[in-house]
Amino acid sequence: MVQTKKNTLRLLFPQWQGGDDESDFPGRIYPLGARLLAWLAPESDAPLVEVPVPEWTGAAAPKEGGVFYRQEILRQIRAAYQIISAHSPERIITFGGDCLISQAPFSYLNERYEGKLGIIWIDAHPDVTTPKDFDHAHAMVLGNLLGDGEPLLANEVKVHIKLEQVTLVGVDGVFGHEREAINKFNLNVIKSEDVVENVSPVTDWIRKSGFEHVAVHLDLDVLDPTIFRSLLFANPDVDEHIESEHGKLRIQDVSSILKAISEQADVVGMSFAEYMPWDALKLKKMLNELDFMK
Repeated sequence: MVQTKKNTLRLLFPQWQGGDDESDFPGRIYPLGARLLAWLAPESDAPLVEVPVPEWTGAAAPKEGGVFYRQEILRQIRAAYQIISAHSPERIITFGGDCLISQAPFSYLNERYEGKLGIIWIDAHPDVTTPKDFDHAHAMVLGNLLGDGEPLLANEVKVHIKLEQVTLVGVDGVFGHEREAINKFNLNVIKSEDVVENVSPVTDWIRKSGFEHVAVHLDLDVLDPTIFRSLLFANPDVDEHIESEHGKLRIQDVSSILKAISEQADVVGMSFAEYMPWDALKLKKMLNELDFMK
């Protein structure tokens, strides 16, 4: 399908409060990744608007209702939604930030397209966790959109996404509580091995579901961390990483998937999340330590 010219909003959303952070500089790797993504993106005449996100101050992370930074995350979701509503875009490209950056744009798009919107969630994780099992809210965002997840965050979604609107791509091994949620929701899952050199499982799902419009969430951790290094599980300064599933796709696999999606349907939402440029962060720190650079 030819992607028609649309009223597009580019959203720079350097949110970090919902994510895991193995960095020595909490709250800095996610914002840097978001800004680099926006810089790397091709030029466009679409406005780029930044969601205000406070910088890390060194203070201990507040935990509310079993979730870190819940009130601040609520404020940011509302701020993002307000920005989006003011622009009334037909298409939203979001540069993040942790995975929660998709909640406000996908919620808005689901309203705008009256539920006739396919959601393709490309991620190594299903993001349907609840505070009962985890305390970082980025793992709850799809659950929030479905009306589950974290109750206060889920309540911010005006029209919850229906189960048949969603397919997961790249989700392979999961924790027990994630498997329970996938089974409870009966979510469609397309494994990594099924889309390597063959994207038809994704395009077939779009065609059979009858979606003309789709929104795509891309968590870069769906990529293999031994190949693509700017990921949580490729932090060079950590001897033992957080126990979790690692991505298995190559960047050319993801590229083929995204191109195929755009040929099959009208892409009205695209979110890029969890880009963690460790080398760039170290270089930035080094430059900041040189007085003659200031």
